[in-house]
Amino acid sequence: MVLDNEQIVRQAYQIAEERDLKGWVDAFTAFQGPDGPNGPPAQDENYAEAFHDMYRGCTSSTLARRVGTAGSAGTHLGRLHLPAGTLPPTGKRIDAPCCDVFETDRKIIRFDCYPKAQSSSPSSA
Repeated sequence: MVLDNEQIVRQAYQIAEERDLKGWVDAFTAFQGPDGPNGPPAQDENYAEAFHDMYRGCTSSTLARRVGTAGSAGTHLGRLHLPAGTLPPTGKRIDAPCCDVFETDRKIIRFDCYPKAQSSSPSSA
C-alpha cells in the first residue's frame, strides 16, 4: 500500500511519539545526524529524553507535497540539555506552536520547522 503525503507525515509523528529514534531516521530518504546518516541528531535525542509524552499535532495538509502542523506539546519529565547547562525535570507542560513543512515522496525528503514567534509583554512598573 502506498501512503499519501499526509499519511507519511502522520506515521513519522507517531514513530517520534513512540520515541523510536531509529524509526524516525528511517522515515527520511536521507538523514544527517551527528553520527552521519545512521544516527538521529542530538536535538531529537535530547527532546525525546526530556519530554517523554511529546505530542505532535498534524492538523492540516496543503499543496500536493507539503503538510503543516499545529505544533508540539509535552511534559518536562527528563533532563533537557541547553547551551547554558542541563535543566533537571520540572514537571511543567510546554506548548510549542509551529508550522512543520514536509516534502515527501514515499518518505520524507525535507523537513523544515518554523516556530511561532513568542510575543513578550512589557512588565508593569
